[in-house]
Amino acid sequence: MTKRFNALIFAAAIGLIIVAIGLGFLIGLNNPIPWILIIALILIPVAYKKFNANSEIVWKDEYSVGIEVLDNDHKKLIYLLNQFQTAYDYYTDAEFERQALEELVAYTRFHFEREEGFMKQSGYPDFENHKKQHESMILQVESFVEKYKREGHESLNEVSQFLTNWLLNHINGTDKLYSKHLIEKGIQ
Repeated sequence: MTKRFNALIFAAAIGLIIVAIGLGFLIGLNNPIPWILIIALILIPVAYKKFNANSEIVWKDEYSVGIEVLDNDHKKLIYLLNQFQTAYDYYTDAEFERQALEELVAYTRFHFEREEGFMKQSGYPDFENHKKQHESMILQVESFVEKYKREGHESLNEVSQFLTNWLLNHINGTDKLYSKHLIEKGIQ
């Protein structure tokens, strides 16, 4: 069930409760039903928030690799991933989805090139292995893009889950391994 559908259901519930409150007060102000419904109406935003848990990724200091330009890249990747997730969750428009996916993939490629440039420039000893991880991720994403072209919107959830897990695990895993080396080589 998409967030868009959930929002529609909650909006309909609010409308019905408001109508029921009005009808209840027509019977009389002493009628307890409209008062109970007012309490239910007040609780709906709380229920909606719990029912629709936010899937947005928030930057945490623990994600930092200690190199400002790469941290800024990672922040932008998280922003683009959140934008992509919004495109999936609310399914506003196929063009918006496609653009969000393309922008995320393009910036990921750009970031990988920058990161690899720093590693190569500094003589990072595990450069080849790290580069292979990047290449593997790009191949996986390209296969998702092809799947999206064939299947459309419904294939995006798999893309979003993969990218979210991969990005956070990569930043907190192998990216943390190069940070000390790059900082020691004067890259900040």
